[in-house]
Amino acid sequence: MNLSNVNLPNALTLSRIILIPIFVIFFYLPVSWHYTAACMIFILAAITDGLDGYYARKLGQTSALGAFLDPVADKLMIAVVLVMLVEDEPSIWLALPAAVIIGREITISALREWMAELGESNKVAVSGYGKLKTICQMVALGFLTFHNPLFGIPIYTIGMVLLYIAATLTLWSMYLYISAAWPQLRDS
Repeated sequence: MNLSNVNLPNALTLSRIILIPIFVIFFYLPVSWHYTAACMIFILAAITDGLDGYYARKLGQTSALGAFLDPVADKLMIAVVLVMLVEDEPSIWLALPAAVIIGREITISALREWMAELGESNKVAVSGYGKLKTICQMVALGFLTFHNPLFGIPIYTIGMVLLYIAATLTLWSMYLYISAAWPQLRDS
């Protein structure tokens, strides 16, 4: 990696990747506060997700490295957290939206790569629905990771509801991306 590309936005993105194994360690710590600690690490990672893009635009520090790393960091963090949550509380109610979300990420990543090869990547650029989906996923996963009620509020249940909303937005945004790419898919 060329160190000249490691500006503030890229450092924030890299920190999100570095936080993944730290999240895993805290998630499995044999202490009563492991969910809370893991949730705080996840929140920190989610904050870096918002800040890296903001600073890249504000400071004029967008880069090819950042454009590559940012979605990779997002997908890695979301996939790891979903897999760990399903492993921690195995049920069809959690596994189903997790499979939808991870499956969509793989599908759209492949679609974007294929469209880029055709010179049509602008047709599958990140949309408002994709951003809304990401925000909903992040909040849902934060709540699910926190796990325990807070001041009598059923945080985990709220997280499950938000996860289903995120899965629905995931399917909708996938439909929109595939619809935008359909002429190229059909013609090939």
